[in-house]
Amino acid sequence: MIQTERAVQQVLEWGRSLTGFADEHAVEAVRGGQYILQRIHPSLRGTSARTGRDPQDETLIVTFYRELALLFWLDDCNDLGLISPEQLAAVEQALGQGVPCALPGFEGCAVLRASLATLAYDRRDYAQLLDDTRCYSAALRAGHAQAVAAERWSYAEYLHNGIDSIAYANVFCCLSLLWGLDMATLRARPAFRQVLRLISAIGRLQNDLHGCDKDRSAGEADNAVFLLLQRYPAMPVVEFLNDELAGHTRMLHRVMAEERFPAPWGPLIEAMAAIRVQYYRTSTSRYRSDAVRGGQRAPA
Repeated sequence: MIQTERAVQQVLEWGRSLTGFADEHAVEAVRGGQYILQRIHPSLRGTSARTGRDPQDETLIVTFYRELALLFWLDDCNDLGLISPEQLAAVEQALGQGVPCALPGFEGCAVLRASLATLAYDRRDYAQLLDDTRCYSAALRAGHAQAVAAERWSYAEYLHNGIDSIAYANVFCCLSLLWGLDMATLRARPAFRQVLRLISAIGRLQNDLHGCDKDRSAGEADNAVFLLLQRYPAMPVVEFLNDELAGHTRMLHRVMAEERFPAPWGPLIEAMAAIRVQYYRTSTSRYRSDAVRGGQRAPA
């Protein structure tokens, strides 16, 4: 697999064309992307005979890392105001439609979307990625708005929005697009759609529980822990959310045991379910609560 430093530099070279893009976005994208690709590498080797897509292909790997970096950057554009609301609206329009951004300073958006369109093993994945990006952007905006609104969401509404704002759909779709994982066909199966929702809910809860101390110190309110504490001050919130997390995980395991999905979906779902321990806790800057990050929060 491509060396870490070389990968980070290639992501940074692309990211420099995005206003507000930081070294951290590239570093954490490569770390997270490496974690995922390492976990599914044996399965990708098995599918390469069918697809002709090499799991060691540097172009595919760097493109995947750039998409992850884009998600981190978009999250911080919403939460940290890296760019103006007008710029963010133009960026969302460009990324969701696969067209150049109408404003200067965001050329990397069109570059990445053009690369993904060219590399797509299945064009349905590219169309779905655009749709997933629109959903992700809308969820980020909705979560940010509700965090400061007078009338807060219910827990159910928060988790429903959080399934999109965790961006797992984007991650899975990008992997499928680049390595031919047939996600477009699998989406027709109700059990697969259930797995996507369950693993995304698990990711949302893991993110909020892991990042609550850091979010509290940064004054970030878009977190299930704080939402529930505001509505129910006497509630044992952390215990409740850990119980919710355990329940969603049990449901996920039941569906995965009953259904057989082609490689590498089993290892991929397992990797995402374990990400709190395997990735969050070892993050050098973005996820660790003891890391100094200038008031920034863990991404949605």
